[in-house]
Amino acid sequence: MNKGLNSNLLGLELQELTRLTEEADEPGYRARQLFHALYVERSSSIDDISSLPQDFRSRLRSDGFTLSLPEIAQQFSSTDGTIRYLMKLADGETVETVWMPEGDEGEAGDGSEAGLANTTRGWSRATICISSQVGCAVNCQFCLTALLGVKRNLTAGEIVGQVIAILRNQNVSPPNDRVNLVFMGMGEPFLNFENFIKAVRLLANGVGIPESRMTVSTAGIVPRIYDLGTASVRPKLAISLNAPNDELRTQLMPINKKWGLEHLMTAAREFPLRNREKLTFEYVLLRNTNDSSQHARELAELVRGMKVKINLIALNPGPGVAFQTPTDETVLKFQKILTDAGVPAFIRRPRGRDIYAACGQLKRTLQMTA
Repeated sequence: MNKGLNSNLLGLELQELTRLTEEADEPGYRARQLFHALYVERSSSIDDISSLPQDFRSRLRSDGFTLSLPEIAQQFSSTDGTIRYLMKLADGETVETVWMPEGDEGEAGDGSEAGLANTTRGWSRATICISSQVGCAVNCQFCLTALLGVKRNLTAGEIVGQVIAILRNQNVSPPNDRVNLVFMGMGEPFLNFENFIKAVRLLANGVGIPESRMTVSTAGIVPRIYDLGTASVRPKLAISLNAPNDELRTQLMPINKKWGLEHLMTAAREFPLRNREKLTFEYVLLRNTNDSSQHARELAELVRGMKVKINLIALNPGPGVAFQTPTDETVLKFQKILTDAGVPAFIRRPRGRDIYAACGQLKRTLQMTA
């Protein structure tokens, strides 16, 4: 068997596992058993895959294959129930993944055994925020992750592994249809597009989280927006906008120099939405920078006629970021201008701000400041 550059079984799709079993002179159904063990049963080691004969497991190990999940090195719990996980990868690098439960024990489930089990644990639905790179290269001026720079891309197995590690940690039993995934952690997913989209297929076809429950956020890598639109399995699309004109957006997001608003908005307007799907624009509000009434009116004009919703996010502050959080009054006024113009706009409640787990705060912080 030729493992190539990837010795970790986690991250391989069914057709890759099929080639692997064929090279080992194993029957074809062994690949399906292996796929099921990796992504449905969430096996933690090759030895745990009891559906495979012992000699095949031994051969996998002797040929250098491993089954490796990211290690939960540390975790931090917020007063709102959010948990920020520091994940250690096989090479010692670290990324962060966030668990955000919703609901409480008083909420009714769907009556199923899994649904009742989940509500008994204190949540009826949850969101996992996933990283796609170690650090980030996009350098948005209001984001703590940007201070890290970028070290490397994550493999598909490392992306999927974050989800499996948290599902195991939280004792979430299949089906996983109460779990939402957002690719909004460390990194720009579209600068690691092949691994990201492969992970999406594995999460949908293997782990069992519907693509309708996944959302990917991009700072505006225009060619990959078109690529996402042609993907056979894809999340919903969110675009991090943060300014209604090129001058301001370039100041806040240097990526705008390469793909300005004209190209970005053209790609957004041409993105093939599914039935009842809306494109999301994310807008981080920065005090006295992009939060004026005029900015709101420009934004409403920019998205006029589009099937969109806008998520307004008051800046989540942190050391090293030069901007400040706007007042609640300013945020509400900004929202009202958009809604009065017929643009659906929602204020996104910060989660885990006290543990540096909120949007824009992920930077592998080991300890909290007082």
